[in-house]
Amino acid sequence: MSKTLSTKEKAVHINIDSDYYGSIAEIGGGQETARHLFQAGGASNTVAKTISAYDKSFSDHFYNQGAPARYVAEDRVKKMVEYEYKELLKILDDKIDQKFFAFANTVETLNYNKTNQGNGWLGMAIEGSERNNPNRIFVHVKLLENDTILQQYSLGNLGVNLIYGGLFEWKDPRNILLALLDNLGTDRLEVDYIYVEGPDMEWVDNRILNLMLVNHNMTPAIMFDKSGKVQQPSDMLYKKNVMLMRGNFRPVTNLVIEFFEKSMDLFKRDEDYKPDNTIAFCEISLNSLMQNKKVDEKDFLQRVDLLNMVGQSVMVSRFSRYFELVNYFTQFQMIKLRIAMGMPTFDMIFDSSLYTDLRGGLLESIGALFHENVKIYLFPYINPKTGKAIYPDEAHFSGSKRLLWQYLNETRKILQLEDLSEHVIQHTPGHIAELIQAGDEELKNYVPEKAFVHIKENQLFGFNSL
Repeated sequence: MSKTLSTKEKAVHINIDSDYYGSIAEIGGGQETARHLFQAGGASNTVAKTISAYDKSFSDHFYNQGAPARYVAEDRVKKMVEYEYKELLKILDDKIDQKFFAFANTVETLNYNKTNQGNGWLGMAIEGSERNNPNRIFVHVKLLENDTILQQYSLGNLGVNLIYGGLFEWKDPRNILLALLDNLGTDRLEVDYIYVEGPDMEWVDNRILNLMLVNHNMTPAIMFDKSGKVQQPSDMLYKKNVMLMRGNFRPVTNLVIEFFEKSMDLFKRDEDYKPDNTIAFCEISLNSLMQNKKVDEKDFLQRVDLLNMVGQSVMVSRFSRYFELVNYFTQFQMIKLRIAMGMPTFDMIFDSSLYTDLRGGLLESIGALFHENVKIYLFPYINPKTGKAIYPDEAHFSGSKRLLWQYLNETRKILQLEDLSEHVIQHTPGHIAELIQAGDEELKNYVPEKAFVHIKENQLFGFNSL
């Protein structure tokens, strides 16, 4: 295993050992990345220009053609990178013995009163096989330290890591990602989004890159929209109502679709509901993607493709317990969260043995789960003897759990979904798996038509009709 280079060692290698020459543009956090390169020595071999357009009017003049816009945003960092790289081509294109790069960041560190969340966007354009069409890398980070100076120091380290990876590892963005937090750590920074593109990166699936962020504990969750495009969570959730369902979705079934439709019908009765401010997710726990302690990337992509095919956005997280999932969502400026789940799952939530690590046990977990703006949409379970749907009532619970159930119902923190199709509810994940393994055409009765066709034609999840 190779030794991790220090930030200074990386800066020296960038200045002395690379064939690249470029610009560094930094907004908000100061010239932290450029400072490392200048202090390392030999920066004249690497740095053509540094700039800190700290004033908003100057920033707009250079990077947004004088128009007002968000300053700490993906769109802004992309414009910064494009502008700086084009300037290199415009002024220095005769330097045929050197390759070009442009690095940029736009960052919000803690304010004086510490009332904000430090975060930022970083990006690079790196000349690869085509000078006029560079490869590009963009990442979003949360700054977790509770001190502005420490955040700036971390930002400088991160910038050097990205430049080093971009210059020396651009042929494989996975290596760039894995080294982003060198000499840092997940207690200082969270990387919750990465996106790459370019002529030498067409083979890269950005969904897999972002899955690596979760798998390597660089972020607790990632998100994809209905088209399968990776989205930065805070941008996707900003001032939105959220409808969420957790599952394996291997594959998505008619049951899931009906649960979502019924849940959305219920959500639409809420006074805060508007079609353009509500987003729905199918959420998959990282544990359900594991095969022999490793993430099965092919299986993951198959599930996401099918969910997108039926119009669903997707979330993947490291959370095993629902109250942890709620805690994650409550950090964003969202409006309301609704979680759809079945009665067997709800019974597990009421299992006090799962919360022995909490000082408040079951009660603490329930308090965290049922945050002020959170409700559960509960669908029934099937009586195995009669095959009929059973809608739970007080008799389902005993002792103190009955009191909790009564309270949650009285306060309308739990709402039951009704009038569900019993023949749809009756099929189980085990039954679906058996049909898939047998290559049984009966599967088409339990999954959306387009999903069935895709599963059959591509023999997904081991489906093999002979």
